[in-house]
Amino acid sequence: MAKLVEKELSYKIIGILFDVYNNLGGGYQEKYYQRAVSQEFKNRDIKFKEQISIPLSFKGISIGRYFLDFLIEDKIILEIKVANKFYIRDVKQVLAYLKATNTSLGILANFNRNNLQFKRILKGD
Repeated sequence: MAKLVEKELSYKIIGILFDVYNNLGGGYQEKYYQRAVSQEFKNRDIKFKEQISIPLSFKGISIGRYFLDFLIEDKIILEIKVANKFYIRDVKQVLAYLKATNTSLGILANFNRNNLQFKRILKGD
């Protein structure tokens, strides 16, 4: 049986996501869920960086930047969305973030009107 990557920390993050959703409900803009999640990380003494800029380069030359919603304890990327469903582009976005940061695990969270969805995404080799 394969070992679950960052099991305890990812469970804490998912618990926070559900706590935020259960308290706010659906129908808000993404920025409000981000603020609530940020506050809950602070309340629970979880180290995180928010809206961090990650450079992207090609052969040593800068070609752009990524902006991550959250990097938690330098181990897990959390990307927050507000949509009716997960889209392939969102999964690809998290995979690109994992590659750019050399991080193993990303969590894609979708706060929609009816429920909270989340997806654990592992970096491929």
